[in-house]
Amino acid sequence: MAGGDDLLVLVDVLDRPVGQAEKLDCHRRHLLHRAFSVFLWRRVGGRIQVLLQRRALGKYHSGGLWANSCCSHPRVGESLPQAVERRLAQELGVTGVDCHEVGSFVYYAPFANGLAEYEYDHVMVGEYDGEVLPDPDEVMDVRWVSADDLSAELARDPDSFAAWFITAAPMVLARLA
Repeated sequence: MAGGDDLLVLVDVLDRPVGQAEKLDCHRRHLLHRAFSVFLWRRVGGRIQVLLQRRALGKYHSGGLWANSCCSHPRVGESLPQAVERRLAQELGVTGVDCHEVGSFVYYAPFANGLAEYEYDHVMVGEYDGEVLPDPDEVMDVRWVSADDLSAELARDPDSFAAWFITAAPMVLARLA
């Protein structure tokens, strides 16, 4: 992305816009900005499954960790639904999913490289049972996991998941149960 394509919306703790900044600057300066986390789900044999992605190792933070299906930031001038649609297509090759918000939260996660995520995260869910074509620059692996298995895995090995996922996943699992 170049120029205005990576301008993000700075917000206060109530998600009210207070400015804008380039994506990397948000993470370098630890600025609170708007974000979203998408969880795609499907029902198989009466059980709910959630699509997880393992972040590519080349990501500037959290590479190799498991996370929700897709996550990113709305750009300045872009609605949340537009941003969700854009990133699902870019990261996973997924289109035509009707996503809706199930909650939101603010979190702060500093990383060893000096960057941090400080986000007002909108948690989105959408039902999907089609083909997934991950972009290898974004995603190194994907897997469908049952809600029960995910709950157990989160309890057993939270360090294998991205920081925001620890808060977002239980919120989603409770809504899908």
